Amino acid sequence: MTGTAPTPPEPPASPASGAAGAADAAARAFRAEWGQVVATLIRVTGDWDLAEECAQDAFTAALERWPRDGVPSRPGAWLTTTARNRAVDRLRRDAAGARKLAQAARTAAPPPPPEPDAFGDDRLRLMFTCCHPALRLDARVALTLRTLAGLTTGEIARAFLVEEAAMSKRITRAKRKIRDARIPYRVPPPDLLPERTTAVLGVLYLMFNEGYGAAGGEPQRRALCGEAIRLARLLVSLLPGEPEARGLLALMLLHDARAGTRVDGTGALVTLEHQDRSRWDAAEIAEGVAVLEDALRPVPGRPPPGPYQVQAAIAACHATAPDAAATDWPQIAVLYGRLAALVPSPVVRLNRAVAVGMADGPAAGLELVEDLERSGGLDGYHLLPATRADLLRRLGRDAEAAAAYRRALDLAANDAERRYLARRLSETAPDGQA
Repeated sequence: MTGTAPTPPEPPASPASGAAGAADAAARAFRAEWGQVVATLIRVTGDWDLAEECAQDAFTAALERWPRDGVPSRPGAWLTTTARNRAVDRLRRDAAGARKLAQAARTAAPPPPPEPDAFGDDRLRLMFTCCHPALRLDARVALTLRTLAGLTTGEIARAFLVEEAAMSKRITRAKRKIRDARIPYRVPPPDLLPERTTAVLGVLYLMFNEGYGAAGGEPQRRALCGEAIRLARLLVSLLPGEPEARGLLALMLLHDARAGTRVDGTGALVTLEHQDRSRWDAAEIAEGVAVLEDALRPVPGRPPPGPYQVQAAIAACHATAPDAAATDWPQIAVLYGRLAALVPSPVVRLNRAVAVGMADGPAAGLELVEDLERSGGLDGYHLLPATRADLLRRLGRDAEAAAAYRRALDLAANDAERRYLARRLSETAPDGQA
């Protein structure tokens, strides 16, 4: 095998009218079935690159044959069978693949996984394999997007602002590490499941944040939010007893519901209190709240809420407030206190300072920010001086606020955030000094 990640086929941009339904069906099948087809072929062949290449061939065949022969009643089964047959043909032509051919030839009935586990779902096995702690975090994210979400190497590279060749090497190295380290293709045993599930949730959380942080930027990055939500739904369906998976899904839904209002028509950042709440996705908010309530439902033996559930509860406070003035800031401050106990990071402490500043006044928030500045840990993080600037502005200390806005502006990298900070600076700086 070449070791490079193949590019999944794209449906034709303007299919002929008679083929439009089949082309649409192929496009839907690609989104719904790519991960399942690849996961099954990896289990059958043990070869990641062969699995992706044969899955690509199967989707290409669908684009060619479904307009002529009709869409099969079970598109996923058709695609899996076609891809598996291609894999058998490829192995038959490769004398060195004789052993794999013998294994693949025994797949007339679904074969057992190489290492049995309690779940029996190839997609879940693939997700845990991609997110194995032996792999670097950036490799886990890239491999998950490549194999489960079906994003092309170029799309992943653009999303993470690196060259396509560099991303291809990153994915190839991750696959090689799985092969050389003999990382098992399975859901981990019960004693390791909590730790490994945390790793999977962390990858999906990072994936969503990469897209959400793009604000109104590149569509490839915003598409990561949708892929992260789709994979989180999959994880919830496969691990229904895992409340933190539901908490993460709820958190994503509640944030995604207002994604379209975070920038205006000029690309400028719109802060939460100024967003048009009538444009928030009410259905997505309702779903997020329902998922969160299910995660928080008392169940004997269930552990206390974890960090994703607490973050989702904070997001729900914002999403369900009818207007900015009705936001329950005291409750949000309490929740951030709980989150800080679970995740004692300076970023969480900064967010708590914002909430305290809203609940108890800007002076109380500024005191917490100054504690953070003294303790360090957020040097170079633009939101620290930006938060300080906002609290100083609310206290009427405009000259100090302007200095803090300048510092934040020097550190910010996102164009929308830079425009927002520049506007705030112009409002607080003396004339001619912005």
